[in-house]
Amino acid sequence: MKSTTILGLKHKGMVAIGCDGQVTTGETIMKHTARKIRKMYNNKILTGFAGSTADALTLFERFETKLEEFRGNLPRSVVELAKDWRQDKVLRRLEALLAILDKDHAYLISGSGDIIEPDDGIVAIGSGGPYALTACRALVKYSNLSVREIVEESIRIAAGVCIYTNTEIFIEEL
Repeated sequence: MKSTTILGLKHKGMVAIGCDGQVTTGETIMKHTARKIRKMYNNKILTGFAGSTADALTLFERFETKLEEFRGNLPRSVVELAKDWRQDKVLRRLEALLAILDKDHAYLISGSGDIIEPDDGIVAIGSGGPYALTACRALVKYSNLSVREIVEESIRIAAGVCIYTNTEIFIEEL
């Protein structure tokens, strides 16, 4: 199954995450309206996933547990999730990427132990991620659009290039 596009943006005190809805198996589009983003921890944290759905949902559950354990401390929760994901024999096999944002941080987490906090507050994952990232950077620099509008337009631009991305866009904001 091909992942699609997740784009998170932390800009000018605002935060949004968006996803397209396409789910593809091989060369076949199986679904147009999948939601791959959600709010967590009393609606203070935005998360999204690319990759295997079952694996990502398992990671979401683990991450929610870490958030509760560390009382919403996002940096600590992210580090502890990444450590578990890398060290646990079962979790290590999970194939997904997570994008996680709050008003102060933006992270990309992988099963290989990577925790990336981009300098520009933009997190993009999935097949259309590089296209959405490029569009987002241009819109941040050269437009006065809102964070929500930048995320939406960046995913639309990615959908015009990436066959695994569509224009059924879902967005969550803080």
